[in-house]
Amino acid sequence: MANRCTRIPSILFPKEGTDLSKWAVIACDQYTSQPDYWEETDRTVGDAPSTLRLTLPEVYLEDADVADRTATIHRTMQDYMQNGTLRTLPAGVVLTERWSGGNCPRRGVVLAVDLEAYEYTAGSASLIRPTEKTVVERIPPRLKVRQGACIELPHIMILIDDPDRRIIEPLFDKTASFSKLYDTDLMQNGGHITGWFIPQGAETDAIEAGLEALCDRGAFNRKYGCTDAQALLPYAVGDGNHSMATAKAYWEEVKQGLTAEEQADHPARYVLVEVVNIHDESLIIEPIHRILFGVQTENLLTELTAFYQSQGCRAYVAEQVPADDSAHCYPFRSADRTGVLVVENPKWSIPVATMQTGLDAYLESHPSVKIDYIHGEDVIRDLTAKPGNLGFILPDIAKNDLFRGVVFDGVLPRKTFSMGEAHEKRYYMEAKAIVK
Repeated sequence: MANRCTRIPSILFPKEGTDLSKWAVIACDQYTSQPDYWEETDRTVGDAPSTLRLTLPEVYLEDADVADRTATIHRTMQDYMQNGTLRTLPAGVVLTERWSGGNCPRRGVVLAVDLEAYEYTAGSASLIRPTEKTVVERIPPRLKVRQGACIELPHIMILIDDPDRRIIEPLFDKTASFSKLYDTDLMQNGGHITGWFIPQGAETDAIEAGLEALCDRGAFNRKYGCTDAQALLPYAVGDGNHSMATAKAYWEEVKQGLTAEEQADHPARYVLVEVVNIHDESLIIEPIHRILFGVQTENLLTELTAFYQSQGCRAYVAEQVPADDSAHCYPFRSADRTGVLVVENPKWSIPVATMQTGLDAYLESHPSVKIDYIHGEDVIRDLTAKPGNLGFILPDIAKNDLFRGVVFDGVLPRKTFSMGEAHEKRYYMEAKAIVK
């Protein structure tokens, strides 16, 4: 039981007859530069019960009335609990299937995980860790929304690395034996979602046992080619890490006034998440390319090559990608040159870590140079036609490499990968109490 991070929650869900197409609203950290999206959402919801009234879209996070908005959210949470808008289900989990326009649905399990098993600081060896660096400055304004809240509606997605699809996928062969909790379209191009309720019992025991098996040290070492020196990583936060970090910060506040016995069972210790297998076919992991503005091509290539040499690598510029599969290779283009930056014997386990570490060093010594993170090689081609711009094409990312990168290198560099478009992000549906 030492490595069990999960808990079967008592989920809060709207009462029968609620219009779930108005209840479910996309994660608050989406469309942060598009107030029109949220204004349209507000018009769609109208006076209907909705998670829009229980969360603060981050487009409004720096508005002058944010304190009033937050107070209204807290009052609405209390109202929904007291007037029966929200009901408490028996202990159990929700099996979800979300269609959002692709060829296959995203499948997951909604349950709770222990914030005592999560740490976001650099060098953490916790069983639940972020995939990318946590920006701690983003936590305080979000913490103000959580302080004073009686419930949570997190949009966190936890990834597991289950290539044999043993834990989540077999449950979809049994949906006829589960009760359907919801089956609804999602507003604003969100697609369609179905959820089945699985009460606590033999099925949930099997889910938790399967997740706990991801902590088997021997199997873990074989999977990643590592030793006991590398910390176990059964769970990686793939989406909503700042929501999870805020929940952690809140729990650290709450626990200060509790006895050990009270801490063990306090609802704020556990956060609601959707667990998804990284090998789920709906998850398209796309590389994010790099472009620099205001650079001299030869100077950049010379300094990057020297940096990697100083790190014990062999680095050089080639005309095409070499045959060496172990090298990290980055096709580049500028207005006056194309080629490939090659780094042999890299000290970082995945190519994006090698590239970003070198670029960070270069940017630190060239403060006038700017960087951006680009989806699509066609955009790189267009932007690098202008003198002074240079773009690096990052290679495709193997799903196994995401976990491997965190295991060996720590949290991955910022903008390592993209996982889905904005409209595919999680919609708020289930809730959980965080006060007794």
